[in-house]
Amino acid sequence: MAVLTQFNSQAADAALARSAKDGSRAAFGALYERYKPMVHAILLAHVPYTDAEDLMQTVFMQAMQRLPGLRDAEAFGGWLAAIARNLAFDYFRQRKNLVEIDKLDQSHAARSHSYEAEVALAAIRRLPEAYRETLMLRLVEGMTGPEIAARTGLTPDSVRVNLCRGMKLLRGQLGGSHE
Repeated sequence: MAVLTQFNSQAADAALARSAKDGSRAAFGALYERYKPMVHAILLAHVPYTDAEDLMQTVFMQAMQRLPGLRDAEAFGGWLAAIARNLAFDYFRQRKNLVEIDKLDQSHAARSHSYEAEVALAAIRRLPEAYRETLMLRLVEGMTGPEIAARTGLTPDSVRVNLCRGMKLLRGQLGGSHE
């Protein structure tokens, strides 16, 4: 049943992507609503929390501009994720000479009322690339494993492995010993 639901979701997303490519703003708006948690999580995996919201808007603006070049509507989620990752990497290339990210995260966390959340986000950002985004999608955006697979194009097994291994590493970083 979950596989059928995932297939229906991907088919619906592909239909929306085709409509958006043909100029439907309503279809693009629906894609925005469906994919904004994924884009937000990808950005949070790479950039400071305070900048993720602005960058998310930029990702969708770039996607709208580049939509005519999307060859395969079924690949919309992966294509959008690539835009988000590239924008996050560009963000740091532009700012790498200004402030080291660890210093930025620490100074923001010291000012923040949600210190624990900042510590957790910083810990997730220190994890290997393969686990960061999957954990952000699960822990921050509240997406289920099948939802993550459907949105990102990863297989359900890959998502499960990434979540399991990522959580184990995260517990180790945060000092937990729950197995």
